[in-house]
Amino acid sequence: MSDHGGPSDGHSDRAGSGGYAVREATDPADREACFAVRKEVFVVEQRVPQEIEYDAYDAADADTVHVLAVGPDGPLGTGRLLYGPAAAGKTGGDASVGSLGRLAVTKAARGLGVGAALVRAIESAALARGLRAVDLHAQTHALAFYERLGYEAYGPEFPDAGIAHRAMRRAL
Repeated sequence: MSDHGGPSDGHSDRAGSGGYAVREATDPADREACFAVRKEVFVVEQRVPQEIEYDAYDAADADTVHVLAVGPDGPLGTGRLLYGPAAAGKTGGDASVGSLGRLAVTKAARGLGVGAALVRAIESAALARGLRAVDLHAQTHALAFYERLGYEAYGPEFPDAGIAHRAMRRAL
């Protein structure tokens, strides 16, 4: 994924300030942990239909990076970066812009800085791939979170899975 200051095998950990580590999810067990967090947050908690939560980009793919935050008791959060052709439909076709999505933090881990650490790990992955910006579609209740991380909203509000969203972008 990105250079987290550790080995380049994709399993390098970056410690979070709350006793957790963020790493690229490259092996099947880590990817399953990402999907489990997404199921807990999006499918169970937010009632997003499972059939639209998971998509073709969840398969091991050269244009997708999944990140995972793990604490002593297991997975705490996840996020995903699409880049190249995978991101084109979400970024207006600009190949220099990645798409951050599927950011989810478990209820127990909220307020610990996990979400911000995941966003920064995704941005590092984008930089490592030569991208100049990251776009995302934020649920409107999360706009302030992303604004604190340097993202700017653009365009009108739109529904996604029955939830109001806004497009946002941050130059890297």
